[in-house]
Amino acid sequence: MSDVISAAVEALNGKLGGGFSGVAKFVIEGEGAIMVDGAGARAGDEEADVTLTASLDTFRGMLEGDVNPTAAFMTGKLTVDGNMGLAMQLGSALA
Repeated sequence: MSDVISAAVEALNGKLGGGFSGVAKFVIEGEGAIMVDGAGARAGDEEADVTLTASLDTFRGMLEGDVNPTAAFMTGKLTVDGNMGLAMQLGSALA
């Protein structure tokens, strides 16, 4: 697992607290994937209800609060495949 994925898992677990009601996958281009579910965040690349894909810079910006997830989606920096409602829940948790 890359240092980027390890740091992202730690940051997501800090932001999400008690986990997430669904199964989501964050794909960080060129780095790997992170699974988020009721148990929290972990490295992995499994089936998910929603997959969010972004560059490392966009993902890092969302975690740090510099990039609004909705704005990233609207400008094409973040792609969403699957359950949009779950994606919105994640976006709120990251904001």
